Amino acid sequence: MKQEDFAYVAETSKSFDEAVVAVLRAVEQKGWSVLEIYDMKERLAAKGFKQQPLKIIEICSGKHSNNFLNKNRLISLCMPCRINVLEENGKVKIAGMKPGIISGFFPEVAQEEAMEVEKDIKEIIDNAK
Repeated sequence: MKQEDFAYVAETSKSFDEAVVAVLRAVEQKGWSVLEIYDMKERLAAKGFKQQPLKIIEICSGKHSNNFLNKNRLISLCMPCRINVLEENGKVKIAGMKPGIISGFFPEVAQEEAMEVEKDIKEIIDNAK
């Protein structure tokens, strides 16, 4: 499996902080919820490690979550969805896992259902960049 099979990554000309705000707005506009935001640079700095900026934004669609959990509760291992904003070598990127791969691990989830979630994730990222 290649990285592009698993992750959807878009580069943005926005600053790191502007990209984080843009993701939060795009999530809201799509009708999804933000559950938690992890500032990995800050958390690791507290442990004495140095990292470039990285925020992990956990998001959820109640409709999709409920549907998947009704099929197999172990799908919760892949939940919630995450969109990361990261700075790498002076470039800001917005990335998310492609949920389409879920149907490969959980055959009770139709590929079409997984791709519907993936479409939402890609739209959120594209609208934020």
